[in-house]
Formats: sequence, structure tokens, C-alpha cells
Amino acid sequence: MSTIRSFKQELVGVFGFPVAENPTQAMIEPAFAAMGLDWRYLTVEVRPEDLGAAVRGARAMNWRGFNCTIPHKVAVIEHLDRLSPAAEKIGAVNCVINQGGEWVGDNTDGKGFLQSVHEVRPIPGLRAVVLGAGGAARAIGVELALAGAKHMTIVNRDRGRGQVLTKLISEKTGVPTDFSDWEERYQVPLGTDLVVNATSIGLYPDVEARVPIDLTTLRPGMIVSDVIPNPPRTWLIREAETRGCQVLDGLGMLVNQGVIGIRLWSGHEPDSNVMRKALESLFLP
Repeated sequence: MSTIRSFKQELVGVFGFPVAENPTQAMIEPAFAAMGLDWRYLTVEVRPEDLGAAVRGARAMNWRGFNCTIPHKVAVIEHLDRLSPAAEKIGAVNCVINQGGEWVGDNTDGKGFLQSVHEVRPIPGLRAVVLGAGGAARAIGVELALAGAKHMTIVNRDRGRGQVLTKLISEKTGVPTDFSDWEERYQVPLGTDLVVNATSIGLYPDVEARVPIDLTTLRPGMIVSDVIPNPPRTWLIREAETRGCQVLDGLGMLVNQGVIGIRLWSGHEPDSNVMRKALESLFLP
């Protein structure tokens, strides 16, 4: 007697522009396979002017959810039904979940980052410098502050955007937050525990781009993190390592937020080791 099976695949994915450098599919689909889920994760290039149409299309096709990356993390909000409490505080969305036909925006960037930091040191009392003021910087800054960071400094070339984020973190969390102009090579203040590159500097294909930072101000024992997953060993990560810093590459954050996303979309718990190994097979010798 033959067995009747379903050939219907559940769909999730990522919308971005550009998006060719985004390796999320390479870790998500192996996780689905390991769980026995017939799901697909699509990497879709969506121009800013087409974002609304893309969200409507995903809704029409009953996608289970999707990720948003540059430049859609803030713009997507107007196309959703509601936001999670975390996304409301952060003011940016990187993960959208289909909850019974209602599109709910959440943010897993900061949570994934926090997990990476927790693995090397406690966050309460930490003094952090965040380079950038985009969607990733918003998520990381707010989540660090809510987790007990003692002081935050936002560094950005666009003074207006940087000051908006500085005010947001201070008002939403009560943690003292300063803004610093990023005019030349940024000098990391004495007493800093954590430096985070939350910009796209060094992202494929511009892999040799150098973050404008005074390397002599990176001190042994300091944690230096880069959110860029492709390539994971960015110029900043390599330089910080030679100076005795504890480094966190973008793969850890990517895996952690991927685990949270899969859990939100499917209700299943993926194997993070499967996901990390899939990424390492692509990027690391």
C-alpha cells in the first residue's frame, strides 16, 4: 500500500538590498533538514521601493515569516500589523512572524548578540561602545542597556541619526548614554569593556574595508565584536585579536538569532551546532 505524503513546503526567507552576501540560508535550511521539516528559506533581493509589495506577496503566499536586513529594518514596520515589546523599544524589526495571519514584527538581533557576550562575561556593569546607528546598532544598544550595561556610547558619522539613537536608549532604558562624532579614527575611551562594530564596514564584497578606529586604543582583555558574518574574520576581528582582545565574530550572533527565528516561526527547537558547522564549512579553513 502506497503512502500519501504532502509536497507542500512552508516558506520563510530574508528581504534585503543588496542581499547576495547574506549567508542565513546556508545555516537555516540544514537546521530544517535536521529537524525533519520540509521548509525552505529564500534569499530575496527587494529594492526599497518594492518592500510593501514584497510583504503583501509573502502574506498572499502564507509565508510563515521572514527576516529583514539592510535597508528594511525600520521601513518594514509600516507594513506590519503589530510589534513585539522588544521591537517597539528598539524601533527596528529583523524578524517577522505569521501568527494566524497577523504579521508581527520582532527583533532578534540584540538577543542573539547578548547570548554571544554572555558566553564570555556577565553584562551587568559593562561599559560599551557601539559603532553605528542603524538597525543592528539600535537592537544591540537597547538590549545591552536592558541587560544591565552601566554606560553606553554611540559613535556615528551622521550626527542626527546618532543622537536619535542615543536619546532612544537613554529614555527607554534609563542607562547613561553618550554620543560621539565619528570624524576620523575613533579613539576608544579608557575603561571600555566592549566595542561593537554594528556597521556594514568590511561586509562582502568590500572585505578589506577598514573600520576607522585607533587600534592602539584596543587594549588586552577588552571584548571586540563585529556583527558582520561574511566574512567572519573581518579586518577588525583580526587586528583586535593581535592586540590581546577577546573577539566575537558575526557567526555567533547570526546563529543565535537564527535559533530564535526558527523557534518563533515553527515552534521547534533547532540544533545550533548544526547551524554553526554549516557556516564554518563555508567560511573557515
